[in-house]
Amino acid sequence: MKLLPLRDNPTPELKELRKHLPTISPKLLIYSAIALGTTILIIWAFRPAPIAVDTGRVSRGDLAVTVNAEGKTRVRDRFVVSAPVDGRLARIELDEGDTVKPGTIVARIDPLPLNASVKQALAQLAEWQAQRAGVATQRPKQATLEQAQKRIRAAEALQEQAVAKVAQAQAALTQAQRDRQRAEQLQSTGVISRKERETAELNATTQLKEFQATELAAKAAAAEVEQARAALAVLQAQQSDPDYLLRVYDARIANVEAELSKLKDETARTVIRSPDRGQVLRILQKSAQYVTSGTPLIEVGDVSRLELVIDVLSSDAVKIKPGNPILIDRGTDTQPLRAKVRLLEPSAFTKVSALGVEEQRVNAIADFVDSPHSFGDAYRVDVKIVIWEGNNILKVPLSALFRCETSWCVFTVKDGKASRHLVTVGHRSDFEGEIQQGLQQNEVVILHPSEQIKEGSRVKAN
Repeated sequence: MKLLPLRDNPTPELKELRKHLPTISPKLLIYSAIALGTTILIIWAFRPAPIAVDTGRVSRGDLAVTVNAEGKTRVRDRFVVSAPVDGRLARIELDEGDTVKPGTIVARIDPLPLNASVKQALAQLAEWQAQRAGVATQRPKQATLEQAQKRIRAAEALQEQAVAKVAQAQAALTQAQRDRQRAEQLQSTGVISRKERETAELNATTQLKEFQATELAAKAAAAEVEQARAALAVLQAQQSDPDYLLRVYDARIANVEAELSKLKDETARTVIRSPDRGQVLRILQKSAQYVTSGTPLIEVGDVSRLELVIDVLSSDAVKIKPGNPILIDRGTDTQPLRAKVRLLEPSAFTKVSALGVEEQRVNAIADFVDSPHSFGDAYRVDVKIVIWEGNNILKVPLSALFRCETSWCVFTVKDGKASRHLVTVGHRSDFEGEIQQGLQQNEVVILHPSEQIKEGSRVKAN
C-alpha cells in the first residue's frame, strides 16, 4: 500500500481515495488516546515490582566462635570469720569496705564467763592435787624401803660368812676324825701312849661340837635373811596399797587439766582477729547480741584478687578448654576486658531456666588478664568465651544463610535479580559464618531472605 502525502491541492487520485475512506471525528481520536493511555498505565501498575531487600557483602577478616553466658565475679580467697565460742558479742565497729590486715581485731566476745570457769577449774585442780598428796603420804617412805634392803644385804653377808665357817669346821672335823683313827691304831701297837690317843679323841669331839655350832649359826643367818626379806615384802605391799586411790586422783587431775586447757584456749579466742589482709565484704552480725559457736560474723577478702564464675550449659562445657580467652562486656563503648579460663569444675548441677526448663550446667572458673578495677565482689557480667578463632576467613553475615534441603543456601544479587547458591558453612559466630565453598569475596548477598524471593526474582536494595 502506498501512502500519499497530504497536500493543499490534492490530486484527482487522492480525491478519489478520500471518497472511499471512513470519516474519523476529532472526538473519536481523543477517546482512543485516553483508552490507550489507560491500558498502558494498567499494564505498568500490575507489572511485578522489584522486592526491596537488605544486602551485605562476602568479605575476609577475623572470625571468632564464642559461647555466650552470664557470670559473676568472686573474691578468690574469701574468709568467713565465725564466733569461736559461745558468748555475748560486742558491737562490731568495722564497716563494709574497711581495710584489715592479718591480726586486726574484727570482733570481741565477753570473756568474763570463761575467766570465771578458768578460776573454778584451777581451784578444782588444786583440791585434787592436795588430796592425792595426802594419799601418797600413807605409803612407806623411800628411806624405810632402802633400810630394809640394806638389812637384807647385811643378813645375806652374815649368812655367807656362816656358810664359810661351816665349811671350815667341816674340814677341821674331818681332819680330827682321821687323827683319832690313826692314834687308835698307833696306841694298839704301842707306838704312842694312851694319853696321846685320848688327846686325839678329845680334839675330834671338840671339832664336832664346833661344826655343830657353825651349822646352827648358818641356819640362824639364813633365818635372818628370810626375816629381812619378809619385812621388805610387807613394806612393798604397804607401798602398793594406795595405788588405786592414786590412779583415781590422777584421772581426776588429768580431766581438770584438759578442761582448763580448753577454757584457756577459748578465753584467748574471745578476741577475734582477721585471718588475712583485704577488705570487709559483709558484716553479718553488726549489733551486740548473744551468739553461739560457729555463728558467721563477718566476711573478709581481697577484692583486688577477683575471679570469674561462669555457669554454662554442659553441652557447651565440652567445647571449653582451660586457657580459652574470654571477653567481658563492660556495657560501654570501651574495649572489653580480657580473662582466661582456668578450669572447669568436674561436677555439673541442675538449674531451672527462666522458661522453667531444667538444665544441666557447669561452672567455668576464669582469671582476669586485664585489671578488674571497675568490678567488685559478686558483680554480674556478660561474657563471651572464645572457643575458636581464625584470621583471613571468608565470611558472610549469618542472617544471609538459610536452610535448603540438607545444606545451607544464600541468595546473591546480580543485575538486579536474586540467584540462589548452595554453600558449605564452617565455623559460625553470633553474626557471621565461615564460607568454605560456594561464594567469592565481595559478592552481594541478601540478608533475611523471605519466602517471596525465588530464583530469578527481581530485587532492589534498600
